[in-house]
Order: sequence, then C-alpha cells, then structure tokens
Amino acid sequence: MAASLGWGALAASSLVLGALLAFARRWPGRQVGLVLAFGAGALISAVSFELAQEGVAIGDPGSTALGLAAGALTYYVADGLIARGFSTGRGRSGRSTGSSPGPALALGAFLDGIPEQLVLGIGIAAGEGVSASLLVAIFVSNLPEAIGSATEMRKAGTGERVILRLWGVVAVICVLATVVGYAAADAASGNLRAGIDGFAAGALLVMLIDSMIPEATKQSGRVAGLVTTLGFAVAAGLSSVS
Repeated sequence: MAASLGWGALAASSLVLGALLAFARRWPGRQVGLVLAFGAGALISAVSFELAQEGVAIGDPGSTALGLAAGALTYYVADGLIARGFSTGRGRSGRSTGSSPGPALALGAFLDGIPEQLVLGIGIAAGEGVSASLLVAIFVSNLPEAIGSATEMRKAGTGERVILRLWGVVAVICVLATVVGYAAADAASGNLRAGIDGFAAGALLVMLIDSMIPEATKQSGRVAGLVTTLGFAVAAGLSSVS
C-alpha cells in the first residue's frame, strides 16, 4: 500500500509542478503553444502504446472499445458543460469561441489521470512492479498539460491560489486512485483493466482534438506539428524502458 501511495504521488506531482512552473515566469503565447504541442505528442504516444494497445493485450477488444466510447462521451459532455460556464460567445458545437482552454485541459488531466493511476496501482498490487513506461508517460504528459492550463486560466483572470488549489485537488485524487487500484486489484479482471485503459484513451483523444492541439497550433503556428512529433518520439522512446 505504501509503495502504491509513493509511486502514485510521484506520478501526480507533475500536475502541481507544472502549475508552479506556470507561475514562476510569464509564458509568451508561442512558448505555451510549443509546450502544449510537445504534450500532445506525448499523450498520443500514451494513447497508442500505454492505453489502447495495452487494453487490447490484457482484455477483450470489446471491453477496450466500450471504455473508449465511455471516456470519449464523458469528456465531451463534461467539457460542454464547463465551456458553457466560461462562455462569452457560442461557436462550434461543444465549445465556446470565447472560452478559455485552461479548464478543458484540467478536465482532460482529471479524466485520464484517474484511470491511468488506477492501472498503475493494479499493476503494483499484481506483483508486476512499477511500469516505468506508464510512469514516464503519466509524468511527461501531465507537465505540459498543467503548464498550459494554468497559464491560460491565469490569462483569463483566475487567481493563482485558485489555480494551484485546483491542480492540488486533481493531484490528490489521482494519488488516491493509485491506492484504490492497489486495494481493488484482486477484483480487477483483465476486461475491467482493458475498459479502464479504454476510458482514459477515449477521454484523451477528444481532449486532444477539441482543445490541446487547436490551441497549440493557434499559439505556435505550423511548427506545432514538428514539436508534436518530437513529443511523440521522446515519450515513445522513454516508454521502451520497462
């Protein structure tokens, strides 16, 4: 139990670290865009190798597909509700043209962080040890999400204490998810774990297309594609360490 708590805290600490880095200095829009682009690449790698592929490997493909649909729909609905709360003008379906992407990125970190860390805790309890690849994927992808979200929320007028409290709460919940995964490991079948992986993958895919990638391209221009590729390559390379 102590091991799951410690590893879970290490993985989630990048959320708070990212918010603190956002406050440490002023981040020009182009730099925020580049950070988001790198994070998008890392998340695409996580979806491909740590979530979708792993889900199909440990359970029935149908369970992964059901989780994928559930995660995508959950993010879509929740993000729509949040976007209306930050709305200054209705634009494309599901988001507001004047809404800040910061809350959407925080929601994405929350919805994919919980199942990712559940899987981390289950693996520790099952005697599989700590998945270095999953740990790296969580840490590397969390950092730019938190930097980008905190920067955008501060630009929108949200106070630093409120932002830091938000990310602190998200981090604590993610740590608790690791402990819950450890405690519930005996009851977690391969299909359940596949569904959990699928849920995280679905939520991430919608968040990437709806918020993270458009914002990265908007703020950093065409070079965002190259930086996204770099983020993918770095995360995929690090994920080979297991």
